[in-house]
Amino acid sequence: MKHIISLFTAALLLTACSTGTQTHTPTLTNPEPAIERVEPLSWWTGMKTPLTLMFYGNDLQDAEVSVEPRGGIIVKGQHNAESKNYLFVDAEVRKAGTYTFILRQGDKTATWEYSIAERRSGSRERQSFTSADVVYLIMSDRFVDGDESNNSTDDTAEKGNKQNMDGRWGGDIQGIINSLDHISALGATAIWPTPLLLDNEAAWSYHGYACGDYYHIDPRFGDNEQYRTMVAEAHKKGLKFLMDMVPNHCGAAHWWMQDLPYQNWINQFPEFTNTNNVFSANYDINASEYDRLLSNRGWFDHPMPDMNLENPDLLQYFKQWAVWWVEYADLDGLRVDTYPYIEKQPAAEWCKAITDEYPNLNIVGECWTRPASNVAYWQAGAANPDGFDSHLPSVMDFPVEEAIRQALENDGNYWGGGLTRVYDAVAQDYLYADVNKLLLFAGNHDMDRIADVVYQQDPRRVKLAMTMIATMRGIPQLFAGDEYGQRSADLSRGHSGLRQPLPQEEALTNEEKEMFDFQSRLFQFRKQEPVLHTGRTMHFLSRDNTYAYFRYNADEAVFVYLNASQEPRTIPTAHYAEILGRYKPTGVDILSGDPVDLSQETAVGPLSSIVVKLSK
Repeated sequence: MKHIISLFTAALLLTACSTGTQTHTPTLTNPEPAIERVEPLSWWTGMKTPLTLMFYGNDLQDAEVSVEPRGGIIVKGQHNAESKNYLFVDAEVRKAGTYTFILRQGDKTATWEYSIAERRSGSRERQSFTSADVVYLIMSDRFVDGDESNNSTDDTAEKGNKQNMDGRWGGDIQGIINSLDHISALGATAIWPTPLLLDNEAAWSYHGYACGDYYHIDPRFGDNEQYRTMVAEAHKKGLKFLMDMVPNHCGAAHWWMQDLPYQNWINQFPEFTNTNNVFSANYDINASEYDRLLSNRGWFDHPMPDMNLENPDLLQYFKQWAVWWVEYADLDGLRVDTYPYIEKQPAAEWCKAITDEYPNLNIVGECWTRPASNVAYWQAGAANPDGFDSHLPSVMDFPVEEAIRQALENDGNYWGGGLTRVYDAVAQDYLYADVNKLLLFAGNHDMDRIADVVYQQDPRRVKLAMTMIATMRGIPQLFAGDEYGQRSADLSRGHSGLRQPLPQEEALTNEEKEMFDFQSRLFQFRKQEPVLHTGRTMHFLSRDNTYAYFRYNADEAVFVYLNASQEPRTIPTAHYAEILGRYKPTGVDILSGDPVDLSQETAVGPLSSIVVKLSK
């Protein structure tokens, strides 16, 4: 990629890094070549993704590489990095087995045993999460502590401390396994835990987004084998599994920060430099090169070095990393953190490499921006004037999330307020390449809970939000705890205050139980109704803080009417004649169980809704 030379671009290429993290080669006491690690950890036969092994150890530069026994792995090429302790080896896999890589320098050798497995049948054709699914988001450390023995470990910096709101609380893989029945009972069909890979920062490591090792589960959560067991147990219960990936940045405690392969492995500056968070610079025809580069290359935060995916070895490393976890753990999809912060062309190439290996695999990107035109730019197949295609199948629907929250945060009795906001947001659907691949949500681990923001913290308004999430187009996503209408423990503490453990069943209030039952009815109904997965939408605007829409196909429809006002409303069925006349007007409100006849005057109470299936 060619850039205009400027002081800014020159600064990006400086090898000095005054971020508090050293980037030098450690003093080595052993003059012999020695291999400390090889990544990916293993590989398989029949893979489309090219394999480049990254060897790291002591003085590996220019080593002569061979493999024993011969014939199963063919060395096709090799090249050095800038650090003498790395060697990149291109390999062709021909046969499963256990092999020994031999690195020779004169009469000195270093060896590493490497495993090639047979690829599981049907792996390439695996199906993924779709609009037929409901994704359940878990804040991993704060969810359920299933194994208190791993809350602190000798080999990690931060120890468990449930008295520290910003610290480690002990949620783990065993806690997720223990909760699979709960997730299934809710009607969710896919699980997205926040990152479970090692985050070895000295503080605030609980969130997991500052990776210290891309190939190993954090021991405070479990280990790689237990992670794979968790996915298998989820599959037994009909639950799909997503991995949350962060290619934009690593953690300052990542092992390679003490000895970078290349100085441009990360984006470096003379002093700490934040990203400007200006995603629009990626498509703004008036944007400066300064703003565009700073958007992609500035650091997300102090302990999060920004990875430079324009380095071809790093890009290949990340392609293999994603494919390795899908294959190793039998994953059903990926969620990508801070997607627009990544250099956009390499990010698109990364997505394409994954979907080339797994054509049906869904990848959803966090593109936290608005309005809809800004989000739509990042979805695969978008009709972008600059010709850019992200190859990112799904994006998170932040515009509708914002509209739902704004519609319910006050009484909405003014022009353009209330549920009119949701109508206006959905009216932007024409901008998207595929509205059924939008991840639809009312809250997540990075924003105040929906029960915190609705007017007067009224649980009836939470139910209105969840009714929309369950019945609108796209892929619904729930945040753990919202099924109970959970509120933040301390709004003044930001993220730490909202990321609370899942309430224990024996401690639930009647209000929390009723909220769960309400949402379970909704999402179990949704699971069984294909018209809610792929049906079209026709919606109707009213200026009385109500909102009506039909999800429909040629044979059936689901009619949804929401009343967010504090007075009863009569459904204006005459307004819906163009679609209502296609179906019998009678059905059952799945929320109350009461029969509904839309040919008769029908009233809906304040702060409530009806959901009715209609057939021909």
